[in-house]
Amino acid sequence: MVKQVSSEELKEKIDSGDDVQIVDIRNPQNFREGHIPGSENVPFVELTTSIDSHDWRDDIVVVCPIGESSEQAARLIESYEGGADEVGNLEDGITEWEYELEEGEG
Repeated sequence: MVKQVSSEELKEKIDSGDDVQIVDIRNPQNFREGHIPGSENVPFVELTTSIDSHDWRDDIVVVCPIGESSEQAARLIESYEGGADEVGNLEDGITEWEYELEEGEG
């Protein structure tokens, strides 16, 4: 089952150095304009065709604008055979992220 992860919980994971894989499923332009530090861009439209080409870690948090399509993507990753032990969805999406964002390719 996909876990709902608050912005505060994700920030704590990042700050404590946890090996969390942050997967931002927004389009590349939106990703370049601002994303959570350390995240990687895997646009949702490409996820289904490229899921087996990714090196999924044990702890993943999926991010989108408001937390709806990222929940679908998190379920897809969770169901993938080579998927993670724990897959989370950033609750309410990146629009509720109150912390610093990176710009550029990431």
